[in-house]
Amino acid sequence: MKPIKRKEYEAALAPMQRELVAMARWLKDSGKRVVVVVEGRDTAGKGGAIEAIRQPVNPRQCRVVALGKPTETEQAQWYFQRYVEHLPAAGELVLFDRSWYNRAGVERVMGFATPAQVKAFLKQAPAFEQQLVDDGILLFKYWLCCDQAKQEARFAERVRDPMKRWKLSPIDLAARTHYADYTKAREAMLRATHTEQAPWTLVDFNDQKRGRLTLIRDLLDRLPDTRVADPTIDFPPLPGKPQKERFGVLDPIPAFDL
Repeated sequence: MKPIKRKEYEAALAPMQRELVAMARWLKDSGKRVVVVVEGRDTAGKGGAIEAIRQPVNPRQCRVVALGKPTETEQAQWYFQRYVEHLPAAGELVLFDRSWYNRAGVERVMGFATPAQVKAFLKQAPAFEQQLVDDGILLFKYWLCCDQAKQEARFAERVRDPMKRWKLSPIDLAARTHYADYTKAREAMLRATHTEQAPWTLVDFNDQKRGRLTLIRDLLDRLPDTRVADPTIDFPPLPGKPQKERFGVLDPIPAFDL
């Protein structure tokens, strides 16, 4: 397929984002809880996909969780413990920008977890997710795919662009030489954790705009019927002429001048 142009993307995204707004109203009314796990290749586009979902939704209902390196205390805890505290309350949507699956991906490939720890994780993850689903959480797991040539081009763009250079870390750069290792780790993860109650969905993100649309459409289609009538808002006219701003203690700073 040819890449989607910006105007085509925005035209297709707009109605989906309206559906996301309706979904948020449904969450609030129903008290349901939604977790979306977004995993995938470095540079695939996890952040952009999450932002496309988050942007139209009431921030009081939607949280993005992107945990850093575990602290010394967290390393001594049950592995899943630091993720549990970020799970949604009633009426909330939580988007995990990477998740407990770090252990099956970067920790495995880069040697931050032992083979025994990885084996234990792959055995325990389905049981952990079964508990989440049994408790009523709607759990969706997405893995974003891209070819190594596309990944390399995106890494190079980050090196050139000062606005994107913050996305680079030594671990990210090391991933360049571990593309096949990540493939092997992903396949082992899928074999162990692609279950009926918590299945994985792989999405092609070689074209990030098309990938976002594919992911959001799939998410919306798999949710229950989230149609909720728009609230009736009483919006009478003001009783008098609109007032202008008046200042006493402080004046606004000078406006920016081009």
